[in-house]
Amino acid sequence: MYTATIASSRYAFPDLKTLLAKASPARSGDQLAGVAAASGEERVAAQYALADVPLASVLEQPVIPYESDEVTRLIVDTHDRAAFGEIAHLTVGGLRDWLLSDAPTAQKLAALARGITPEMAAAVAKISGLKDLMVMAAKCLVVTRFRDTIGLPGRLSVRLQPNHPTDDLRAIAASILDGLLLGAGDAVIGINPATDSTERAHALLGMLDEVRAKLDIPTQTCVLAHVTTTLALIAKGAPGRPRVPVDRGERGRQQELQASISRSSPRRARRRSRSSAAPSATT
Repeated sequence: MYTATIASSRYAFPDLKTLLAKASPARSGDQLAGVAAASGEERVAAQYALADVPLASVLEQPVIPYESDEVTRLIVDTHDRAAFGEIAHLTVGGLRDWLLSDAPTAQKLAALARGITPEMAAAVAKISGLKDLMVMAAKCLVVTRFRDTIGLPGRLSVRLQPNHPTDDLRAIAASILDGLLLGAGDAVIGINPATDSTERAHALLGMLDEVRAKLDIPTQTCVLAHVTTTLALIAKGAPGRPRVPVDRGERGRQQELQASISRSSPRRARRRSRSSAAPSATT
């Protein structure tokens, strides 16, 4: 049980999962799912309570049970206890304060990364403002190179996300051009589709690849989808997929992975947000 008092009102949160949900910024999706805070005051109370939670407690309470979730098992089984030892004495708020101090360097954060779980990183983000996240991100050094180079010191890259409520291709293409004119999209042009189907994702990937190629844009494109949808798109040879030689052993491992995920239920093969020790300098 976690509690916090704001003015004369006392708020209680039964478990860490509920606390994390209530501490999140207001989102329509959370409201539709019935997990959002009922008011701004309750959200602040949840953030106060979350700040006092020890990191060791976050580690010991996976949001999704270890026994029923493959992703949770992967996170727990590969967690670096030695790296975590450097911050094990801190609370969520203490980690936030440390990340905002002059102590962390790019080298220290890289060494610490495997000791921080996605839940810890998410918890810190939920009690941090946008400027806090920018300060934290500036301490990281994550350089990636594909069609362009992202993450160099002193540079800012921007994602362009031209979503549309009905996934209309023409409307999305118009939004892409609008965003490009504003200087956005050099990090990636990525779409969160309204529906998760192989056919729709394939059409969106084709449109993105056509726009990028016709305008010769040095950027990356992506369509977010369930992992099983993504594997189906790869098998179909969807536009934008990696075109690199694959040896027979690697191909066998990929087929093994695809078969394993296909056997899993959609719930166990769910999509999970990418997290790291601290926000990347590219976002």
